[in-house]
Formats: sequence, structure tokens, C-alpha cells
Amino acid sequence: MAQRTDGAAIVLFLVLTVLFSAVFWTLMIGAGHVGAGGGRYVEGLMWCPAAAAFLTILVRRLDVNSLGLSTIGGTYALAGYVTPLVYATIAYALIWILGFGYFPNPDAIAKISTRLGWYINGTASFVVLYFVLMATTAIVSGTAHALGEEIGWRGFLAPRLVSRTGFTWGAIITGIIWTAWHMPILLFADYNSGTPWWFALSCFSVMVVSLSVMLTWLRLRSNSVWPCAIFHGSHNLFIQTFFTPLTGPHGTVTSYAVDEFGVAVPLVALVAAIVFWIYRDRTADSPALGTA
Repeated sequence: MAQRTDGAAIVLFLVLTVLFSAVFWTLMIGAGHVGAGGGRYVEGLMWCPAAAAFLTILVRRLDVNSLGLSTIGGTYALAGYVTPLVYATIAYALIWILGFGYFPNPDAIAKISTRLGWYINGTASFVVLYFVLMATTAIVSGTAHALGEEIGWRGFLAPRLVSRTGFTWGAIITGIIWTAWHMPILLFADYNSGTPWWFALSCFSVMVVSLSVMLTWLRLRSNSVWPCAIFHGSHNLFIQTFFTPLTGPHGTVTSYAVDEFGVAVPLVALVAAIVFWIYRDRTADSPALGTA
């Protein structure tokens, strides 16, 4: 999976990503809500890195196959689906066991049941059926949305940074850039779970850099961006639409534990990232990539 280590291409990609994203940042910040525009602003923002990647490929006359779209990634696609479910389950199990929240939240079940038009007797039956519904249908739209980001961050940027700096710094720098890309809506809109901005940003940064390590490993190992898109979609799905909504609050402390802006998911993701990093040498069969 040899990549041209064209520094000008990386700069161009980043500049275009900022220019395209600024449109949607402005719309969401102006509305004060990331869900404004019926969710279309978020969808547009998530596809800005892909638009920047494709335009950079065109302008710099690079090989579009370098984005990793031509193969599905084999068993690594399944790993991309399962990995977020594993670390999210561990994180939320710790939240419930330690008393920072409880599961399931009957108020959330009532709201979701009304929205879905379900009339199911039994909490356990609802939880199982809702999980199956989300895990088999929502993952499709989640992956479609996440693909826009992944074409940019993992399809274009990460392999090129790794080829210049080695796996460790390539994954970390990509994660830092990815974090910074989220900062306008985290700091100036409502992309958080109600905690102070400094706490939300700290937790989110640890999580995103950790995810970047895992996603970069999957990208290089599979020679495909699809496992990354599935991973990203799976992460958003299980945390944002299953575990967090169905976790009931135990006072104000719950918001400091749950979601992407509390401590649980970032800490468990960090442990998972360390495991992936330990096996970073397994990406070395890509000829242009280092293992530092």
C-alpha cells in the first residue's frame, strides 16, 4: 500500500477540510445546536474530509486507489464492527456496577417506545429487540455517515502521516487533528454531555486519539478504509443511540461518566488502543509504512 509522501498534498487536504467544514461549523454554531437542520449539517460536516481528500487526489494527481475503497477488508470489517461494542460494553458495565448510572432507564424506554410505535411488555424484551434493531439497521446509515470522515482521516491522511513519521506518531497526529476538527462545535455549540468544556474536551481528546490508534491499525492491516468506516459507525451507534440513552442518571455525576465526554469510554478506549499499539508491528508488511 505504498503512498506518495507528498507534504504539499497533506497541507492541501487539511486546508480544504477546514474550508469545507467551516460552512457547517458556522451553521451549527449559529443555531447553537449540532442537531440543527434536521441533522443535515452534521451529515454535511462528516463528508467534508472525504470531499477534501477527493479534490486533493484530483489536484495532486494521486492514485484514488490509495484511499482504500476498493476492498472491504475481509475479517477486519467484522473486527471494526465488534471492537467498539466490546469497549463500550465494558465502559458502561463499569458505570452501572460503580453506581454512576443505572440500566435500563425506564423514561428512555418509554420515549423510544413511543417513537418506534412499540408496545412491548417487559423491559428485557424491549432492550433485546431495540439492540437487535439498532445493531442490524442503524449500523447501515451510521457507516454511511462515518465513511465521509474515514475517507479523509484514515483513507487519505493517516497512511501518509505514518509513512513520514512511523505508526505511533502518524496515528497520534491524525488523532490530534481529528480532535481539533471537532473543537468548534464542542466549544461553541452543544456537542457535549453537559459537563464543563475543559472536562468534556479532555475526555473527548483522550478518546479520539485512542480511537485513531485503533483505526489506523485497522486501515494499515486491512489495506482498506471500510473496516474504519464500520468501526466509526459502530462506535457512534452503540454509544450514542444505545448505551448512553438507556443509562439512567444518578445525580449530576452521571454526565461525568457517560458518553464520549465522560471518563469511562475514553479510559477503556485508551486501554484498547494500547493493546493495538503493542501489535503495531503487524502493519509493517505495508512497504511504505514504519512501525515506530
